[in-house]
Amino acid sequence: MMHAMKLLRCLLPVATILFCAFAHPQEKGTHVSRDWPVWGGGPENMHYSALSQINRRNAKTLVTAWTFDTEEQGGLQTTPLIVGGVLYGITPTQKIFALDATSGKLLWKFDSGIKGTQPDRGLAYWSSGKDKRILVGVMNFLYALDADTGKPIAGFSESGRIDLRRDLGRDPEMQSIALTSPGVVYKDLVIVGGRNPETLPAPPGDVRAYDVRTGKLRWSFHTIPHPSEFGYDTWPKDAWKTSGAANNWAGMAVDQQRGIVFVPTGSAAFDFYGADRVGDDLFANTLIALNAETGERIWHFQGVRHDIWDRDFPSAPVLFTMKRDGKDVAAVAQTTKQGFVYLFDRVTGKPLFPIEYHKYLASTISGEVAASQQPLPTKPAPYARQLLAEDMLTTRTPEAHQWALEQFRKSRSEGQFVPFSLVKDTMIFPGFDGGAEWGGPAVDPETATIYVNSNEMAWMAALAENTEASGPKATYMGQCSVCHGDKMSGSPPAIPSLSGIGGRLSPDQITSTIKNGKGRMPGFPNLSGEQLTALVDFLRNGERKELGSVGPELLGMRYRFTGYRRFLDPDGYPAIAPPWGTLNAINLKTGEYVWKINLGEYPKLAARGMKNTGTENYGGPVVTAGGLLFIGATSFDKKFRAFDKSNGELLWETTLPFAGNATPAIYAVNGRQYVVIAAGGGKDPKSPSGGVYVAFALPK
Repeated sequence: MMHAMKLLRCLLPVATILFCAFAHPQEKGTHVSRDWPVWGGGPENMHYSALSQINRRNAKTLVTAWTFDTEEQGGLQTTPLIVGGVLYGITPTQKIFALDATSGKLLWKFDSGIKGTQPDRGLAYWSSGKDKRILVGVMNFLYALDADTGKPIAGFSESGRIDLRRDLGRDPEMQSIALTSPGVVYKDLVIVGGRNPETLPAPPGDVRAYDVRTGKLRWSFHTIPHPSEFGYDTWPKDAWKTSGAANNWAGMAVDQQRGIVFVPTGSAAFDFYGADRVGDDLFANTLIALNAETGERIWHFQGVRHDIWDRDFPSAPVLFTMKRDGKDVAAVAQTTKQGFVYLFDRVTGKPLFPIEYHKYLASTISGEVAASQQPLPTKPAPYARQLLAEDMLTTRTPEAHQWALEQFRKSRSEGQFVPFSLVKDTMIFPGFDGGAEWGGPAVDPETATIYVNSNEMAWMAALAENTEASGPKATYMGQCSVCHGDKMSGSPPAIPSLSGIGGRLSPDQITSTIKNGKGRMPGFPNLSGEQLTALVDFLRNGERKELGSVGPELLGMRYRFTGYRRFLDPDGYPAIAPPWGTLNAINLKTGEYVWKINLGEYPKLAARGMKNTGTENYGGPVVTAGGLLFIGATSFDKKFRAFDKSNGELLWETTLPFAGNATPAIYAVNGRQYVVIAAGGGKDPKSPSGGVYVAFALPK
């Protein structure tokens, strides 16, 4: 398809070259627009634009073309769609809207009446003749909206929406699922995954295809196999009845020509202790190639066997074609939290660089059986450091270094795939949020270069034995401490502290958050009645009442995770030496690096002379035929940048109203090219959050 893009060039007036793939004609007599009709730019998810009006020579002159303020707080991770001169986006509370893509003028807004509290990273678009539909998640519902009016399609499932808690083989009212990444469209199907809890109970991570016209279920693929299905023997008997997750939360890519959908999955619940799921646990942590028409497995690759480290495949894969030995190879690239890029022939699943299986330590935790081997690619080299050593600790100040040294010497730091210990911390490096994250990479089809932004943060974690048999504290330890920790301290900014929550939120607000979730926290519909009331009371006041036998018994584990904790120094900065975030360009033909730079900085440190450190970054890059790579992502400096894609040279930057923790989109209307990004922040606890879409273009 990308070869066709190069051939289908249309010479327009004002010497503007626009490519016609996915083009939609405007009214007679006007120019042709170039759209961004799919979350990743196209079904291949390359994050690539064939537009070149904005290029290396003129990028420094970019100006703001328009802004649209949703007037909501909470942050944004959305990549909008642009089709036929209309931009479709999402607000922080998951209202859906359409704008004139040349001015930012509001055309319509849809409010489902449900306050969205989960990330909502994008939308899907489908059309047939005059029937044009936006397919978008609002919490546990998949809506089909008329693209012209924003009204729900009456004939689609029930009143224009599908309840994704259904069709999972379990009580719908007890399931927690949210469509945080958009579904993908293949012919008349919309194929979806979902975000599931990381503790038990959790629904299974079934991949499902629905009829885009009627909303009827057409097929399901069980990522926790049922009896007689491939992979059933990699789980304990009947695990499909009680185990959960192994879900696709990161998005998918579709080979429209071959009819293959590529599905990366996450870990099974419970994330960090798997005595109830001893075995390799197919299809958790797996890249699965499915027949898009039927849901049948074509091939698969499991990146982590029996995951007990929360090493999900964190982003949708990328499909592209490259030359190898003089022949075109249809390839698929998949990034990981650990810092690896896996590369396969997308038709056969054959690795394009050798994969070696390395032996790792056994678990010392009772009941746990860690996998003896894990697969690692021989090329490319990891884009994130793999082992934290003493000489890599912070030297920002002597005091910070001494503190980091003392903490480090109390912990284990032995690299990847080291089973957790009891009480003693293990260093996870790169951390639970990557390496690569959900923003995903970009691929330049002209050079087969992949661009990956990566976090370089160390986290600390351990297991502890559950000693509470019942009561609200036991409920907290079993359901909440995995994120917020034994002492409710959390890991700000992503996971807030619950200490003193009674002074910040009312009992009703706490109850609503537990039931519905918020941010990266899923909902807990399994908690109800006296259990829920007692848990809220415990969070506000400490343990004051026992549950007794009231309410359904919770699925407990003998061991619990003691909580996510970033390895930060007492001043809140990373306790390791920079870089703390990088941007990487890798030639996928050779597996060699083209360039690597630090991405982002802390403004306060930069003002003191500590510049170009890199920072945590969320949201991916886009690459263009004009020689540019655009990326926001950096959580603290709020910058939006354009780099020369060939060498990483910074060509332009601007400061957004909030951090641009989202992947941009690129489009053209009436001969003018735009780049737009959702700026909402939300990752920096010291800065406000919002929801503003900002579009840039060359001066008129």
